[in-house]
Amino acid sequence: MSSFPVGLLRKMAAEHRMMSVRGCMAAFLAMLCTFSSGKCDEQVPLMLWTSEGSGLLSQAVPAAGHIVGVTQLNSYLETALGSSPRNVLLFLQDKMSIEDFTMYGGAFGNKQDSAFPNLEGALLSSPSSLVLPTVAWPASNAVIGQLQDQLDTSPLYLDPEMLSQLRLNASTPALLVFRLPYSTGADLMSVKEVLSGNDEVIGQVMSIMKSQSVPYTAVYTAVRPSRQVSSISMDMEAGVRGGRSLLQYGDRKRERERQREKERAEKKANDRASERTGVYPPVEFKEGGAGCIMLWAENLTVSVLRGGRWERHDLTALTFGEGVTPRLQGSLCNQSHSSLVLNYENILGHRSFKLVFAMSQRHYKVSARRWFTLDAVEIEYDGQKATFNGSRNVYAPAEYSYRCQSVTNFRYPVLVPRTSKDPANQWRVSFTDFQIQGFNVAGGEFSYASDCAGFFSPGIWMGLLTSLLMLVVLTYGLHMIMQLHTMDRFDDPKGPAISVPQTD
Repeated sequence: MSSFPVGLLRKMAAEHRMMSVRGCMAAFLAMLCTFSSGKCDEQVPLMLWTSEGSGLLSQAVPAAGHIVGVTQLNSYLETALGSSPRNVLLFLQDKMSIEDFTMYGGAFGNKQDSAFPNLEGALLSSPSSLVLPTVAWPASNAVIGQLQDQLDTSPLYLDPEMLSQLRLNASTPALLVFRLPYSTGADLMSVKEVLSGNDEVIGQVMSIMKSQSVPYTAVYTAVRPSRQVSSISMDMEAGVRGGRSLLQYGDRKRERERQREKERAEKKANDRASERTGVYPPVEFKEGGAGCIMLWAENLTVSVLRGGRWERHDLTALTFGEGVTPRLQGSLCNQSHSSLVLNYENILGHRSFKLVFAMSQRHYKVSARRWFTLDAVEIEYDGQKATFNGSRNVYAPAEYSYRCQSVTNFRYPVLVPRTSKDPANQWRVSFTDFQIQGFNVAGGEFSYASDCAGFFSPGIWMGLLTSLLMLVVLTYGLHMIMQLHTMDRFDDPKGPAISVPQTD
């Protein structure tokens, strides 16, 4: 029977069971965790394998029960990347623990019921692999930054469809990040379905890399653990230190109540702000007293990746609303090019911050008319620039405005980073109910809007095809009914029998 290998899963499960066999041992471990700098339940597994080379075989596997910290994990990654391919595929799951593999990995002979067939196949077929069962989650949370420092490149967040369109180079290092979800519900079957879906993503990525014949190093880990041992240990230790457990439970309960109260207060503040805001006028840039650029959005949001977490900032209140006058220094417009520059200060820790919308228009012979495109959305911060390309998706006739319900670079992306090494890979932008016009503005109002949603949506196509199919069936049925003919003669029982000649 193959192992996950299965032997490794049994070893991981045995290590986990050894920590909770006896009540006194659980109490001792709980006291040890209390006085230590970390927590015993804050551990996630990490798996690393390569498509070629044997550098990982020389890595010393940590002793049973040893928790790999930030420094040791950095040493593992540095040694691995020193002799392994430098095209790194990082599968970063939201949550994961050892129990996920023992429960859903077919560790007890149920191989057909495993949720990780592609991951198991990748580990078995790899010439060099390394499995770390217990990694402190702060270390796994910082794995993006460690890989970024060692590869000297920015991470590029992808999905299998986007990966199939890239052409990687074995001589150029690349850090490709695939974010994987984890079920937060109480339904165990939903957890297994999510893990199976994540395993399919891993399988698709492995197939694409194999078809492109590009060597790679793959890492599979999570941001934080999916299960905590503290709740299990509390029940086992109740007879030893019930009073202390109750006090800790009370502290945790009060902490949760304070957190809920804080969230409710923030929600009320946001609701009051939205009530005050209402419908606000668009941002308009004027050149020579005449308007030439207009912008409106229900929500303008930017986010930056720091320490494995996305820090978000809402620019709506600083851009739109009564009494708000955005600073548009640096904006320009002419017959062929226009640029709207929104200037801010102290955004996400950056003293100088600019959001730039660069547009151009030109005549296209095929359509015999002029079209304008949003060439780029740029974020300029403290002397650096992150550039998103929007010319492929954001366009409209020159005399129209462009409107779209959602313009983002991460969920159904309309904007894409200009290059794989552009700082834009560290940023997210999200514009809700977005409308912009860079040319032919008249009267302080938007022209007719060219919407990003096509006239024939998937629902309309489905309805048309279904109606056409029903019409074809109805027409065929009517045609068959019209071909029916009644008999011209009938047999009379009182008269002579009808004679049907057998020959001509």
